[in-house]
Amino acid sequence: MKQKNSILVLCSVLIAAFVMQACQETIDTSARYVFKHDTTLSYLQKHEVYSEYVKLLEMVPISRVSESTVAQLLSARGHYTVFAPTNEAIKAYLQTVYEMNPDLMSGPTWEDFFSEHKRDSIRQVIVYNSIIDSGDEQDAYETSAFPETDKAEFPIGNLMDHKLAIHNNIESNPDSLYINGDCPISITQRDILCLNGVIHQMEKVIAPQDVTAALYIQDMLDKQKEGYLVMCKAIQACGLLDTLRVIRDEVYEDRYQRGLVPDLKCMTCWGFAEGNTGYTPRHRLYGFTIFAETDDFWRSQGLDPLAPSSTLLPQLQQWILDNKKYSEVYDHFTTDENYRSPENLLYQWVTYHMLPMRIPTDKLVFHHNEYGYVRSNPYRLSIPVYEFYATMGKRRLIKIYQSAESNGVYLNRFPILDNGRRGTGHELSCDPDKVGCRIGNDDERAIVNDMVNCCIYPIDAPLAYDDATRNNLGRQRIRFDGMSLFPEAMNNDMRKKRGTDERWQHVHIPNTQTSYDYFKDFQMNREMMFVYYNAWDYDWCNLNADEMKGVGRFEAMFTLPPVPRRGIYEFRYKVLANGNRGVQQIYFGSDPNNLPVAGIPLDLTMRADHRLFGWEDDTEDDDYNAEIDKRMRNNGVMKASLSVCANGATNGSERSAPHRENVRRIMWRGMMDPDKTYYLKVKSVLDSDKKEFYMDYMEFCPKEVYDNPETPEDIW
Repeated sequence: MKQKNSILVLCSVLIAAFVMQACQETIDTSARYVFKHDTTLSYLQKHEVYSEYVKLLEMVPISRVSESTVAQLLSARGHYTVFAPTNEAIKAYLQTVYEMNPDLMSGPTWEDFFSEHKRDSIRQVIVYNSIIDSGDEQDAYETSAFPETDKAEFPIGNLMDHKLAIHNNIESNPDSLYINGDCPISITQRDILCLNGVIHQMEKVIAPQDVTAALYIQDMLDKQKEGYLVMCKAIQACGLLDTLRVIRDEVYEDRYQRGLVPDLKCMTCWGFAEGNTGYTPRHRLYGFTIFAETDDFWRSQGLDPLAPSSTLLPQLQQWILDNKKYSEVYDHFTTDENYRSPENLLYQWVTYHMLPMRIPTDKLVFHHNEYGYVRSNPYRLSIPVYEFYATMGKRRLIKIYQSAESNGVYLNRFPILDNGRRGTGHELSCDPDKVGCRIGNDDERAIVNDMVNCCIYPIDAPLAYDDATRNNLGRQRIRFDGMSLFPEAMNNDMRKKRGTDERWQHVHIPNTQTSYDYFKDFQMNREMMFVYYNAWDYDWCNLNADEMKGVGRFEAMFTLPPVPRRGIYEFRYKVLANGNRGVQQIYFGSDPNNLPVAGIPLDLTMRADHRLFGWEDDTEDDDYNAEIDKRMRNNGVMKASLSVCANGATNGSERSAPHRENVRRIMWRGMMDPDKTYYLKVKSVLDSDKKEFYMDYMEFCPKEVYDNPETPEDIW
């Protein structure tokens, strides 16, 4: 027990030392407050209860290369959220460190450390984890601005670059707030407003251990800790613990620190229509999400989670066989005990439960500007929202879904929707065999903040990529956001980050040829510059109000998600047209080295109402509206969707007349196979290097949806 805990503490110390080396100097010493009111530092200095914490602030430097201390940071201009531990909290923390690792220190005081380096690292752990720097544009966090969803993370990381989570679902004491589950914020000493931030008194030191999923799962296995024992034993047997050990790309980390992956200065100079600086990500982190049946479920199926793996795993594989939790049409597998083989049935079943990205509770789906949604009232959901992702192992499609009627977030839910031309877009009903698996993101068994690189969510029904799931996925339009293609976007907190600072609004993705291959599933030529526009507070008629842009004589290739079953599909590309855009040739196919041309060059300046498209605004006559849609399809285009609006309930959808710049272009139609990987390549055909590449969302639409005489494709 002590040995395991020693490892966890040592991990924290080593990571703290690393972060100290990586931090950048950001103090503005040119102008300090001279008013009679308190800065966060001066307030803390005036109150004896924080005297030990103040001493640490005055000792801990901002970075390894700076002589400035964190105390100086908190006396300067800024927006700092300070979770200030009391003297008693620091004393208790030192006692815990001593008890967990007596090899680190001879007693529970600062003087008792055997190593000055380890002592300094522990000081850094306390200080760095206690402060969030919101930057120049965003306010510090009062409790009224804390994340509203239980276990949700603050949008901005602390000085340790660690995302803190708020726990507020405490029925016995609704006023209680906890950081990371077990660090209570004082009920009386919170929301202390200062000139440069907010102070919240902490009754326990915030010191997350930065444990990897591999270490956490191994700890559960060693202690036979129930909850997900069956899944943990299966993950171990499939040889996936090595995969779950990784935290960050250290090569990228080194190159970034040495200035070899630069920001993109003066974006408008290069041809982007807006933005000053495109900020390159500071890290390249790895992450994972695991959806797991609980041990209670397996007991109901006659499996004993406490049984040895040699007994349990053959029983589990037999259960998968007996219950046909696989595709009889598409899957080929072995059923021996070589579980590490990708051809093994257990391996294929386990990896369908895993995504190569860490998805926090508030990003399982995105609510922003869907039809009828009001951002000022986030608890009042509107029409369904969903995400499609490719799973780990053999790439297979999984759907994450939530609606106002679903009472939670689900995997592979296929309801009946009121999606007629005069419908509401809402869920009407759901057949029992299409309900899917409810994700227990609000369940106490969800492991969300305990691992630095992984979340584990319980599901209430068995998950499998069987023929029923494939067929249900294959009977619907598969609309996917461009940023959903890149696990790195979620892992590095760039996708829909809740922040207005330009660092989070304009994210520069390094050029794969000249600086670094940052997105594994995206390649570009040397001449291209690429930026992700977050647009958190903007009212854009884009899915989730974000988009991707590039300039230069660009050429880029993207790996697309898999289709669920063999059949004829249309590939569509949504455009928000304007005069800043360029003209790009699209290539589509399964051979990345020899992609065939898909259609004529795509002119990104052509709006839906272009004279060649046959556009007319919708009328009161739905039969005539259908004729307009048919005419446009014959010209290779479609109106944009009814479901995406500029600002949810308060503005027209991207299909409506005020937003004629939005159009879906039908780029390709043909046979697709679920066992093949498909690629999209875009290439500028203009001489100008100042015209924009653009990407928002794309669609795979099966023939039985777009060419169904009985039930025409919906306009949503």
